[in-house]
Amino acid sequence: MSTDANPGDASAAPQPWLAHYPITVFGITMGVLGLALALRAGGFEGASVAITVLGALVLILLGALYGLKSLRHSAFVAQEWHHPVRLAFFPAANISILLLSLLLQSGMPVLSAALWIIGAVVQAILTVVIVSAWISHRAFGPAMLSPAWFIPAVANVILPLGGGHLGYLEVSWYFFSVGLLFWLILLTLVFNRLIFHDPLPGKLRPTLVILIAPPSVGFLAWLALNGGQIDALAHVLLSTGVFFAALVAVQVPALLRLPFAMSFWALSFPLAALTTAMFRYADLSGSGMHRAAGLVLLCLLGLTILGLGLRTIRAAMAGEICQPE
Repeated sequence: MSTDANPGDASAAPQPWLAHYPITVFGITMGVLGLALALRAGGFEGASVAITVLGALVLILLGALYGLKSLRHSAFVAQEWHHPVRLAFFPAANISILLLSLLLQSGMPVLSAALWIIGAVVQAILTVVIVSAWISHRAFGPAMLSPAWFIPAVANVILPLGGGHLGYLEVSWYFFSVGLLFWLILLTLVFNRLIFHDPLPGKLRPTLVILIAPPSVGFLAWLALNGGQIDALAHVLLSTGVFFAALVAVQVPALLRLPFAMSFWALSFPLAALTTAMFRYADLSGSGMHRAAGLVLLCLLGLTILGLGLRTIRAAMAGEICQPE
């Protein structure tokens, strides 16, 4: 039995912080576990293991809190599910599980495989349900669209990274195809919104960095499905990721002037994906330039996550995070 008052009733009694605990918190675990993958790709195994443990503990804590919210304040979870922006963040928790699965491949293969299977089933269901919500009778205006809508597509493209290793090639091709298709569709829609409509509101502007993630993860997934061969499509995907990184870099000064919000964690995982892609390309091609670029990006990623972590702790202590919007 839910203990919620009607979340849409302005006269309802104030709810505890747990009722407003946002689904966007799983951007934290995506960033931390993404850092662990980037460290591993760069050859920093010891640091990767330490960050993996930290990321797993944070994922358990944040997941337990959201599970508790689901039990005690289910109406607020439903409100997030029906929100045109926050709906896209629901796969973020599943992405974190898939990233953890990748990090556990060598040390805990049985647990890694189990997490991947769970993540694959959940993602298959989430993709159908979310796309169905997008095309339902509800009308979504251009102002509701943001790069955050890429998150479900990115989740699908992550699955081949572990599926190929486990031998689930047909399933991996399915997820890669769906993810690539919806990336291209949403890319067109998002750019239409960014060019021809009002600018993104402040809290959503950091999600511009998500533009980097689909081609960067797509590059890694394509290598996993293509036997590690750097062909024309691999070059296209990596180059597109670099272009979007340059495009976003121009926006960074303006982003840093914005008040802090949980959406700033959108900076972390896309940067981790591009860093990992750089290291992977360097390993396969022997390119010292890409190795150097990966090291620069890794330093930037580490500083970004450290800064975001400190700012999040400060905001939590000040009671700025779990607030109604």
